[in-house]
Amino acid sequence: MILVAHIDGWLSALDEVPDSVFSGKLMGDGLAIDPTTGTLCAPCDGEVLTVHAAKHAVTLRAPNGAEILLHVGCDTVALRGDGFAAHVGQGQRVRAGDALLTFDLDGLAPRVRSLVTPVIVMGGFEVVRRESPRAVRVGDFLMELRAANGTDGTNRTNRTERTDGTNRPASVPSVLSVPSVPSVPSPTPPELRKSLRVPYEHGIHARPAALLAAALRGFSSAVTAQAHGRSVNARSPVAWMELGAAHGDEVTLIATGADAAAALAALEATFAAATPHAPDRREPTPLQQPTYTDDDGVPRGVIASRGIAIGPACVMTRTSPSPAETGAGTAHETTALDDARTIVRTRLTRLHATASGVAREVLEAHLSFLDDPELLQKAQASIARGKSAGFAWREALEESAHALLAVGDPWVAERADDLRDLAGQVLRALAGEEPLLDPPAGSILIGHELLPSQLAGLPPGRIAGFCTAAGGPTSHVALLAAAMNLPALVAAGPRVLSIADGTPLVLDADEGVLRIAPDAATLQAAQDSVARHRMQREAAHAAARTECRLASGERIEVFANAGALADISAALDSGAEGCGLLRTEFLFLDRDTPPDVEEQTAIYQSIVTACDGRPVAIRTLDGGSDKPLRYLPSPREENPALGVRGIRASLRNRELLRGQLHAILLVEPRAACRILLPMITDVSEVRSVREMVEELCGQLGRAIPPIGVMIETPASALLAAELAAVADFLSIGSNDLAQYTLAMDRGQAELAAQLDALHPAVLRLMRIATTAARAAGRPIAVCGGLASDPVAAPILIGLGIHELSAVPSAIPELKATLRALQLDDCRALAERALAAPSAAAVRALVREAGGKA
Repeated sequence: MILVAHIDGWLSALDEVPDSVFSGKLMGDGLAIDPTTGTLCAPCDGEVLTVHAAKHAVTLRAPNGAEILLHVGCDTVALRGDGFAAHVGQGQRVRAGDALLTFDLDGLAPRVRSLVTPVIVMGGFEVVRRESPRAVRVGDFLMELRAANGTDGTNRTNRTERTDGTNRPASVPSVLSVPSVPSVPSPTPPELRKSLRVPYEHGIHARPAALLAAALRGFSSAVTAQAHGRSVNARSPVAWMELGAAHGDEVTLIATGADAAAALAALEATFAAATPHAPDRREPTPLQQPTYTDDDGVPRGVIASRGIAIGPACVMTRTSPSPAETGAGTAHETTALDDARTIVRTRLTRLHATASGVAREVLEAHLSFLDDPELLQKAQASIARGKSAGFAWREALEESAHALLAVGDPWVAERADDLRDLAGQVLRALAGEEPLLDPPAGSILIGHELLPSQLAGLPPGRIAGFCTAAGGPTSHVALLAAAMNLPALVAAGPRVLSIADGTPLVLDADEGVLRIAPDAATLQAAQDSVARHRMQREAAHAAARTECRLASGERIEVFANAGALADISAALDSGAEGCGLLRTEFLFLDRDTPPDVEEQTAIYQSIVTACDGRPVAIRTLDGGSDKPLRYLPSPREENPALGVRGIRASLRNRELLRGQLHAILLVEPRAACRILLPMITDVSEVRSVREMVEELCGQLGRAIPPIGVMIETPASALLAAELAAVADFLSIGSNDLAQYTLAMDRGQAELAAQLDALHPAVLRLMRIATTAARAAGRPIAVCGGLASDPVAAPILIGLGIHELSAVPSAIPELKATLRALQLDDCRALAERALAAPSAAAVRALVREAGGKA
């Protein structure tokens, strides 16, 4: 059988495809074409088996039974069909040269890693002759196939019948179907079954998968989940994601064992606790399409983290150790894999202990995948077939990574990057190589992509910045860079890969350009800019620990928002005068039982002790429909942001609330603690909590601490006078107040630019609250995102705010901004802002007044 070219372009070997699933021939043998046109054609006569939902891949069955996969580009599944058009459907007969797909070649090229298009041969056939690399056009000869081991299209001994109704080679995974999982050994009857509908709006992605797998901890029964004709191990987060179950799909749970009924009940409770908006979801931000070069030929990239860096290039290589395929025996290879995983686990655990924020989340994901039972089962099965530990581990993770990409969800696809990162870490441990980068101090990293584990493992301040040819501004590496205040550009194009090691660079991540070997004038201008920003930062940090007063003399207190003990040290070092908002959700989420009074007291005490007598406002649990708790199953809600959340959820679970209040009241010194109540919309809610606090204080023989309310809804702002009569202080949560006032979901990327808390409607509600607080003699603060924005500072002060609670990293600059303000000027600016027609107009007023935009 002959296959002809499926697209115009440059023919190359599979080794050139920048995806090890293809280059490692995990799918099968074949060739690849780097396209020069956007029309994908049939390489032979045949029947269309599948057209992927993302329209980036087609599988054909030739008359002799060979299955041919055509796959446009790498990671193009994440585009969800954007830029693609399908011209055939399942079951359709085609002739060689017929158009199957078309795609926007120029539009897609900047958005993906590569558009090189493999043609892969599956179905028990092998390539016996192939064309050499050259320019080809549709219809040119590519390769000749023959049946392997004497098989043919009617009698293929290596074929197995799958439960999804498709025939696929038993030894070759398919990009268009989730890799099969070794079946669970037949247990002793009886077998219990339960069918449930997927409640997650975006299907079973990363967070639901982790919750479902965690729900089975402590149970001994074997549990599988079935959907779409596939069966997976329900203890594996990766397997849950590979299942590809979408919202509303039916999933059948099957359990066998002594505690089978309890295991199924735990999964059912986890499903029942789901909400249509999972708390870790973010709508994907469309990747900004860079032009790669400026008018003067300077490489351009997408800004991942702002700032300017100067330093020599440190070029990273993309290669990981290439393990031998054949192992030295099952026992030897199993021990080698276990030892390598232990090395990686130890390093990740050490990094995790001191990490916070995004870095901590990345390391947690890697630790979770390192011990994923499904990945281990796949690797062990491969070792049992004679493969080496490295080959088996890489094969297992690549298979799962590709399956996650095939789900078509960009946020699930992010986990594929984590799997590939983890694969490289274990391969380096097996090879005895150092796991971390060791770049020269002050250098600028250059490479195709930077792995999250590589950046998280670098000592603080080691590098000046980084620029990668690929990647996106919402990747884990981009989020890490922003958290580390590290200038970074991504998606700068292939030209940056030709930069020589040690080349002087100016990375301007404010303008989005990388200047290579800059001339003296450019270098001097960049040095002046870096020096100016450094002096401003150093001056702000040096003065951060002193009390903050306006230029006109008024005292303004600046506190920090915190979500864990690890945040306190950074906050105090940045000049925080206490904690204006301690989010306590970290104690309650992602666990099977609620924390008891003793555990809570110990955590609160450690944070108050770290604050050394400074005030700490401990917010009661802000969970419920928007942040579901496994041990508090609740009905699914169509609008969780408007559902049983915040104080509503706490008052429905009074024993949980009572336990938290009890723990807070046990903390010393008593004068340091304040109680803050979230999502208040009614005076009766405050009275109910106050009665509970008064009762507990009577039992404990303690004075009643200050009780404050969050102003987060139009209702609470309009009722501020009544709330101030029953509360001791008020705190404005600007993020939720903007969301509810403007009727814009905080998680909706399309509305992100419009969801601005400086909108005049939001400011007018703030004015109502500050006026009511002043009349009642109550202090009022802002603890939402607006408090961390120096642009907003003069307006907030002008509205009557005298306390701001910000993210720790923003405090030095915020204090520096406040010290330059005159109260009368702030009041005049606030009055003009209240009369402005839009948030953009308000920000323009700040610019005119000499502030930052």
